[in-house]
Amino acid sequence: MTRLLHLLIASSALALAVIPAKAQISFTTAVDLALKNSPKVRMAEADVDKARAALEESRDVYIPTLVGGSGLGYSYGFPLGQPSVFNFTSQSLLISFAQPDYIRAARASLNAANLTLKDARQAVVEDTAITYLALDRDLQRQAALGDENGYATRLVLIVQARLDAGQETPIGLTTVRLTAAQVRLARLRAEDETATDQAHMARLTGLPAAGLGVISSSIPPFAPPAPDGPLTTGPVTSPVVEAAYATAKAKQQIASGDARYLWRPQIYFVAQYSLFSKFNNYDLYYQRFQYNNAGIGVEIRFPVFDAVHKAKARESAADAAHSQYEADAARDQFLEGRQKARHATTELAARAEVAGLDQQLAQQQLDAMLVQLKAGNGNSSGAQMTPKDEQTTRIAEREKFLTVLDTNFQMQQAQINLLRQNGELETWVKAVSQSQPSISLKPE
Repeated sequence: MTRLLHLLIASSALALAVIPAKAQISFTTAVDLALKNSPKVRMAEADVDKARAALEESRDVYIPTLVGGSGLGYSYGFPLGQPSVFNFTSQSLLISFAQPDYIRAARASLNAANLTLKDARQAVVEDTAITYLALDRDLQRQAALGDENGYATRLVLIVQARLDAGQETPIGLTTVRLTAAQVRLARLRAEDETATDQAHMARLTGLPAAGLGVISSSIPPFAPPAPDGPLTTGPVTSPVVEAAYATAKAKQQIASGDARYLWRPQIYFVAQYSLFSKFNNYDLYYQRFQYNNAGIGVEIRFPVFDAVHKAKARESAADAAHSQYEADAARDQFLEGRQKARHATTELAARAEVAGLDQQLAQQQLDAMLVQLKAGNGNSSGAQMTPKDEQTTRIAEREKFLTVLDTNFQMQQAQINLLRQNGELETWVKAVSQSQPSISLKPE
């Protein structure tokens, strides 16, 4: 009896193990996982670390360096060099007219790297939000197409029976069979698109793609689109445009530093200490030999002519001018894109309203037909409602519902793009209630 019980427990555990699990992930959790898992964000963070190190490097030239070494060796006759057991050398920059420009350039580059990181994060949030909405649309579409496929299958059976009874033509049967085949094709395409969106969401979040689902209630609500008109609200630029201007500023500072290289003194602090030895017979050739030796002072350089640096200054100036024009072009492209996104959002909102009303009308017509079928029509003078009419109306209502899903998704996609360009995307994402579940696993 105990052995049989163990077998039953093992069989039950095996059966539960092979049941596929369906992972449902909330909207904010998907965004958080995508930000942590994104290679683009990590690369941007590495660029920020690099820019910060470059800024420290440009400032640390004023900090004295300390280098230790030794010059031990054998010599014959008059000794060559310094017979130091060990020595220390220190050097640092004291005055340079170009170095402050290079420091400001490094600071502007760090600002550009931070802005690029911000834009990379917003790009990941936008991609994740759109993919999440697409997956939500896909799952609803699959359910609707499953209903439509059932209606189309019943319609074929009804028309086949009517044809056998002499109440239908072969053309009518072919027509409904074509409708059923089109529904099956649409269902296959929808399954492929769902699998593609699940795979993309899995790559974004690092979760398994199989059975990956969404929680529709966790999607933050969208504000109604603003009416068309001149853009008087929202930022004038975006992080990518501000990063372009920061890069241009950095290159302008570099060009300024390169232009101030010639005809300006450069002053360095230098110091050295050496401990000499007697094994090279220095004490025989030098009357006042001593072990400890040190020196300290300044080194002044005055560049008068340097063709390489002169050409480098012209190159830096041209590069700075190019970056400035590139930033201006990015700003103009951003403003035009935001205006187009705003118009597209308004138009898609109107299309979504039309599609919603069309689907609502189809549902009302279906409800009216079901009432007539249940009551036996009740109108002897009007056309009699048949089961064929019912299935045809149900298919038409599902088609209108699919149109609503696609139109709403296109509108939401345009709204997300506009939110990003207005700098409101992260605020919108954080608006979701914290009470929504993050991840739940349940048998499929």
